[in-house]
Amino acid sequence: MSRIMSEESKYELAQELGFADKVKDGNWGNITTREAGSLVRRAIEKAEENMAQQRMQ
Repeated sequence: MSRIMSEESKYELAQELGFADKVKDGNWGNITTREAGSLVRRAIEKAEENMAQQRMQ
């Protein structure tokens, strides 16, 4: 499993969380600390979901 998220994955999460417009130019410095925390939290949730699915197979 990769420990580093791709830019595409981060952008997809930003879209899901509603702040993709702030990062569409690739400048992640435009997001708030809260938004960054939400992105990390959601990334962890997705990783845990994927690991649970892999265990069930």
